[in-house]
Amino acid sequence: MHRRSLLAAIPALILANRASAAGPPAAKAQAGQYVDISPVALPVVIGERVVNYIFVGVRVNLSQVANLQKIREREPFFRDALVRAGHRTPFTGKTDFVTLDVDRLKAVMLKEAVRLGGRDIQSVAVTSQTAKRQSGLPRHPGA
Repeated sequence: MHRRSLLAAIPALILANRASAAGPPAAKAQAGQYVDISPVALPVVIGERVVNYIFVGVRVNLSQVANLQKIREREPFFRDALVRAGHRTPFTGKTDFVTLDVDRLKAVMLKEAVRLGGRDIQSVAVTSQTAKRQSGLPRHPGA
């Protein structure tokens, strides 16, 4: 008997979870136009030695008058610029090896995004950071 009532409640729980995950409709309307760059792995380096990789997701925020389709087609170029910048001068964190220096990453990526996308680029935001390794890392000199 309990099994049947549990099975009957599952669809209601799923719908309730989706409704709460969606959040208020006004929040989506205020988000504006943006292009999400597919997550890429950026190295964390000490001297010449790679000690970790961090998978980072970046969002490029656009002006309201930007041609979204045209700039979305440039996403591979944004991703390539991010990878090149991350390998040229790694964005190693200031206090640990499981996070990046977000301020420096945003500054470099904004410069590259404006170069690639023009004046319609407003800002850059880091949406996620996931370290490949969480333990077994050497001691950070700034810790």
